[in-house]
Amino acid sequence: MSVDFDVAVIGGGPGGYIAAIRAAQLGMKTVCIDDWKTDGRPAPGGTCTNVGCIPSKALLESSSHYELAKEGLGHFGVEIGNVGLDIARMQARRASIVRQNNDGIAFLFRKNKVTFFNGTASFAGCRNGEYRISVTGDESRQFTCTHVIVATGSKPRAWPGVQFDEKYVLSNTGVLAMESVPESLAIIGAGVVGLEMGSVWRRLGSNVTLFESQPALLAGADRQIAQEAQKQLTRQGLTIFTGATVRQVRPVRGGVSIEYDDARGQVTKAVFDKLLVSIGRVPYTDGLGMENVGLKRDERGFIAVDGLCRTNLKNVWAIGDVVRGPMLAHKAEEEGVAVAERIAGKYGHVDYRTIPWVVYTHPEIAWAGRTEEELAEKGITYKSGVFPFMANGRARTMGTTEGFVKILADAKTDEVLGVHMIGPMVSELIAEAVMAMTFKASSEDIARICHAHPTLSEAVREAALAVDGRALNM
Repeated sequence: MSVDFDVAVIGGGPGGYIAAIRAAQLGMKTVCIDDWKTDGRPAPGGTCTNVGCIPSKALLESSSHYELAKEGLGHFGVEIGNVGLDIARMQARRASIVRQNNDGIAFLFRKNKVTFFNGTASFAGCRNGEYRISVTGDESRQFTCTHVIVATGSKPRAWPGVQFDEKYVLSNTGVLAMESVPESLAIIGAGVVGLEMGSVWRRLGSNVTLFESQPALLAGADRQIAQEAQKQLTRQGLTIFTGATVRQVRPVRGGVSIEYDDARGQVTKAVFDKLLVSIGRVPYTDGLGMENVGLKRDERGFIAVDGLCRTNLKNVWAIGDVVRGPMLAHKAEEEGVAVAERIAGKYGHVDYRTIPWVVYTHPEIAWAGRTEEELAEKGITYKSGVFPFMANGRARTMGTTEGFVKILADAKTDEVLGVHMIGPMVSELIAEAVMAMTFKASSEDIARICHAHPTLSEAVREAALAVDGRALNM
């Protein structure tokens, strides 16, 4: 079967499916190919929808409610009896939410007249400026297209010499699907995934130990934020070893043995019921057939692209986790929209400077722009304004006053250069900071905007006021 398309998108994750929809909206005949299946049914949405962003947030929400019901409602004057834990129902809820997202993407494809093939796509060749794509799956097919957008994403990096069995040695896939609470869970890597999954299973009753080779958590975050995060998460019961070098990981009967050096160089061995390996992700290009058309990688194994996501091949583009830059779903979406618009002859734009980061622990962590450390390293003079949630009326009523908002502004121009938050619902509050930085707002601009009272967003305004030393509620 031969079908011609203007645009073929390989990969149906956040970058891929969004790129396909935008290309179709712009009048191009578009196909998206994705090989993910769940229970024998196509499951578009990639890692994010199936074993990443969406299911992890479902379990974070469930575990948060469980912990609140078990330990926190008395503070609000609510008394309840024994609190039970139904992991099967919790996991069924997670799976239901994932399926709703899968089906929602399939609906959006139909609505926007995007052709969808469930299978594995690869480059079969190029002739007269047209790329031939092969799809293998329940049905095999070939078609030609003018433009190709590669959005194949990434896969978890395994520990050297130890494969994921998803029973004892877990990736993000296995840790999301556990059917019971392990007595002990080790996590190598205290990044976003490690902290979030550690929080889930700690709340549900597991003894969680995290091993982080860096001297502090969240290497990309502002140091003050990272220090506060470690303090709060340790207080909650997570055991966190920073500056820890894991020497050996060895599966043993009924668990996993880990040998590690702590920050003082002392060698220790311990056995855990489960191990989550969360040491980063690598670009996924298996079976893509890059060699058939001469598509190049960079020195780190990513598909090589320029600042506009163009590869070395004419009319072949690449976006998301498979190229340079942060491995974030919303970064992939922005690139997908931008590439579709560039193909259509429009001006596609991505502001990499203001892409937000979020960690959905409790308290939540979010930031955008530059850290104090980056500004100091570049010799940029700046002013800092900090406001604690302890002084915010809405946070008090919610019973969650941990953390603060910090705004960094240029000492000469007052332009906001970075915003860093740890506290309640900062995953939502960071949007105001991104908006402000996108339009090159000053801290004075934020300080002069009326924020509703009582709201958590007032902490952002107060931090902006604090840049000039005139916070009103502290």
